Amino acid sequence: QVQLVQSGGGLVQSGGSLRLSCAASGYSVGSYGNYMGWFRQAPGKEREGVASISSGGSTLYANSVKGRFTISRDNAKNTLYLQMNSLKPEDTALYYCAAAYGGWPSAPLDPIKYNYWGQGTQVTVSS
Repeated sequence: QVQLVQSGGGLVQSGGSLRLSCAASGYSVGSYGNYMGWFRQAPGKEREGVASISSGGSTLYANSVKGRFTISRDNAKNTLYLQMNSLKPEDTALYYCAAAYGGWPSAPLDPIKYNYWGQGTQVTVSS
């Protein structure tokens, strides 16, 4: 079975940084056709795509985080990362990693494109 175990959330001041990790088992982060992403959900809002990465290393970011966040993976550790810099209060949310098979879709920030989800980790940015 596929498991995605997240870590790295927490409380940080505006302008600070955090790195989220997503360790996969039963799923190969670097296998051809596999793709992964990061999503977030604030109270009262729908889940939104933050960043996505294809098996070939192509990336896509939401405009709200472009230039501040970086998605990456370590195939040897079978782990996905999200480096979050210059954090803002509006980044406060529950963050989820997600994974799927079948090739990077045309809309990789759409949560319905993903089959497996991590447990979520809270990121809180104080002003």
